[in-house]
Amino acid sequence: MKSKAKGWRRWIAATRYSWQGIKAGWKSEAAIRQEIVAMAILLPVALLVNVSTAERALLLLTLTLVLIVELLNTGIETVVDRLSEDFHELSGKAKDLGSAAVLLSLLTATAVWLLIVPASLF
Repeated sequence: MKSKAKGWRRWIAATRYSWQGIKAGWKSEAAIRQEIVAMAILLPVALLVNVSTAERALLLLTLTLVLIVELLNTGIETVVDRLSEDFHELSGKAKDLGSAAVLLSLLTATAVWLLIVPASLF
């Protein structure tokens, strides 16, 4: 359903819908809760380590990337389940592709953190 709000009201409405999405993900998805908790722990680390601005940006971006991809994957899974809970090859493929995207974002974040943080400690 498309909002009829314009200007600032549209922006405020979009922000409210975004927070509703994050809250819905928090309530329904253990993976989202785990990733938000991990972000809460790692965010101060990213801000406190002695790294360049570009490296700090990479640390922060990878944390955000994981959550973004997880939210998109949850959206895919929700739509697939809404259409039908019966098994269908394409539904399984869509879910597997979303899951693969989450895995790649986690591996990317892990690699970036392992390349940057240990080097900043020495």
